Amino acid sequence: MIDNVTGTESFFILGFPGLAPEYYRPVSALFLIIYLVIAFGNVFILTFVMCQKSLQKPMYLVFCHLALIDLTFSTVTIPKIISKYWFSGGDISFYGCFAQMFFVHYLGSVTSFILLVMALDRFISICFPLRYTALVSKKVISALCGIAWFIPVSLLVAVIVQALALPYCKSNVIVQCFCDHISITNLACGEGVQSVRVGTLCIALLCLLLPLTFIVFSYVTIIVVIAKMSSTAGRRKTLSTCTPQLFVTCLFYLPRCFVYVANTVGFYFSIDVRILLTLLYSLVPPAVNPFIYCFKTQDIKKILMKKLRNTGFGMKVNIYS
Repeated sequence: MIDNVTGTESFFILGFPGLAPEYYRPVSALFLIIYLVIAFGNVFILTFVMCQKSLQKPMYLVFCHLALIDLTFSTVTIPKIISKYWFSGGDISFYGCFAQMFFVHYLGSVTSFILLVMALDRFISICFPLRYTALVSKKVISALCGIAWFIPVSLLVAVIVQALALPYCKSNVIVQCFCDHISITNLACGEGVQSVRVGTLCIALLCLLLPLTFIVFSYVTIIVVIAKMSSTAGRRKTLSTCTPQLFVTCLFYLPRCFVYVANTVGFYFSIDVRILLTLLYSLVPPAVNPFIYCFKTQDIKKILMKKLRNTGFGMKVNIYS
């Protein structure tokens, strides 16, 4: 274990600085509801796909990996937020904070690479349909997803090691709802802080922008291929096979890009708004993704509707058909 060179034993997670104490418990209850929605939705997707033989396909295997990431991310972050506002438990140990930071950024990086695998699957399926079964199989997708989980490990370990080596001589108050790299390194001092931030930025660009470049290329190519189809019905059917992927990808990347561009052009948010935006792009996708998988993916929706009809609830959910 790397020594804590500062002697700092713990950090304090501030959360929303402008939130009045009388709203602490309602906010905590809201986060509990969000966590239960995320947990139920993603556990449902994992269980449903594993139990349905007809869904044992490469595309749904990718959905399972994303569901596992979303479930893990919410479990790493939300319980501490609930504790902060329900039990006034804002304290987190020095190494506990760095562990949380590792998982926050590691899981975000894995998501980016998994979305790349998802885009590759759709790219081959639509642009090279005759070669899809030969090129893409469960084993191939499993291997690619395994690589997606493996690549960020060493990169994020390097980020953590560099941050741990910094002296922390400022306040121990983290102005965020969970430990992330920017919030922690803002508390560091010394000549090495800037170089650590630059190194981390390079790793972030590698883990986020490199996959995004191929993802954008893939979906632009897919849209061009679909636009060239002569049959309107064929265009709609083909587009429907990548609609869930487009929704999930946009939910992950667009809010992050918005915040980055806004900061780049000099538009700065208040602390509370910045924290809220971070929570929105971190927690909304895990909560919404299971609904996208269920209601925007034809195979899953058909199986769900069949099971609901068999239990007598079919008429009540026809509005989603």
